[in-house]
Amino acid sequence: MAALVVVIVAALILLVASTSHASPLVPTEPIVPIVPVDPAVPTPAATPGAGLTVEINGPNGAPSSAIVTLIGITLLSVAPALLLMMTSFTKIFVVLAMTRNALALPSIPPNQVLAGLALFLSLFIMAPVLTDINTEALQPYLNGSMTFDDAVTTGSEPLRTFMLAHTRQEDLALMVRASDQPNPANPAAVSLVTLIPAFMISELRAAFIIGFVIFIPFLVIDLVVSAALMSMGMMMLPPVMISLPFKILLFILVDGWGLIITTLVNSYRGG
Repeated sequence: MAALVVVIVAALILLVASTSHASPLVPTEPIVPIVPVDPAVPTPAATPGAGLTVEINGPNGAPSSAIVTLIGITLLSVAPALLLMMTSFTKIFVVLAMTRNALALPSIPPNQVLAGLALFLSLFIMAPVLTDINTEALQPYLNGSMTFDDAVTTGSEPLRTFMLAHTRQEDLALMVRASDQPNPANPAAVSLVTLIPAFMISELRAAFIIGFVIFIPFLVIDLVVSAALMSMGMMMLPPVMISLPFKILLFILVDGWGLIITTLVNSYRGG
């Protein structure tokens, strides 16, 4: 009991001591009033049209690396169409394929070999055109001395000249009439939308003419072998089995691949 009384007395003493050391309710320092400040002058509104601008070129006017990468990816995506429609690739590939069929070898050489040969022959034939495009349009654009629109316009001129040189007037007039357009004042005024299909028609016509000339000697060999087999009564023997070695021999003796490639290259060099 005595211990309980001692604990209660001690608790009362601690309570009184904490109350005496507490901060008073009335502040000891006087309150200083805040001096009012004049409002700041408002910033004038931005001039209309001077908002956010996006610059795709670098400090020296040259296109940034991101833009060059984007243009490169875009060209790669449309490269097959450009290769087929605006170069000599289609004509060369058709002639090589018809030569293979004339030899009665539908899968030898394979399509990959013919496509590769046609591709590098096209690069060989189109080298002057590609050089002009690189010199007159691509390098000035990359150096910042030419805008993108001017580069496209300038770079299309060598291609236009190449296609006009190997497009027949009849095919060009056909496409102009088909599109219900007025007759152009001169070939330079023909749009690319009209020139490209006319160029393709001319290329296919020339390819079929060359293919017809290639078929003639092999057709003669087939006729001679068929007549010989008929005269000997060997009607059950396929003539192709007999004529194929003679076709290959004739093709080797006259240097067929060299003649065909020379004819294809000269058809563009003389145009």
